[in-house]
Amino acid sequence: MAQQMGSGDFAELVHQMEQSDDDPRQCYALVKRRITEFRRSGKAVPDELSRLEKSLATECMHASQGR
Repeated sequence: MAQQMGSGDFAELVHQMEQSDDDPRQCYALVKRRITEFRRSGKAVPDELSRLEKSLATECMHASQGR
């Protein structure tokens, strides 16, 4: 079972995403970087971070297809 992100960690990530000018590619890069940090430290990736990654990947694909 994956761990939960602390509300402060999640709020910080959301704040960084808000600063990215609504570019899904930048948001995706931020989320991937955070996932990499969890994996490098040997921690399980939080469920909400995994869900966010999948959602942003889909959004990036749609944007690249002009949807």
